[in-house]
Amino acid sequence: MARMTGTPSPRHHTIDYVELTVTDLERAKRFHAEAFGWRFTDYGPGYAGIRGPAGGPEEVGGLRQDDAVRPGKSPLVLLFSADLDATVAAVERAGGRVTDGPYAFPGGRRFHFTDPSGNELGAWSEA
Repeated sequence: MARMTGTPSPRHHTIDYVELTVTDLERAKRFHAEAFGWRFTDYGPGYAGIRGPAGGPEEVGGLRQDDAVRPGKSPLVLLFSADLDATVAAVERAGGRVTDGPYAFPGGRRFHFTDPSGNELGAWSEA
């Protein structure tokens, strides 16, 4: 989720990234490349960033391998945060539940949470 030089800065608390959970990363990459022309940035054996079919180098999402994917599981929507710790506090005050993190990843820090309806979302920051 790191930004390339010259790309617009993300805005606080806007949807910034969508992560699809897959059971076979290489198969998923082949499918999305063939079907939609997507390109990928590999970050290790279990993750690949999604780049669009043409134009800019910025990532718009990712493919995350998880062997325990449930059928019908929703994509993970990630929000950008200018202040991740304040966002954690705001989520908890509003009745959300932090389910993972905050933790470091290549590109910054992030955490996952559920809203009162049980939807899982995440938020990330560059530092």
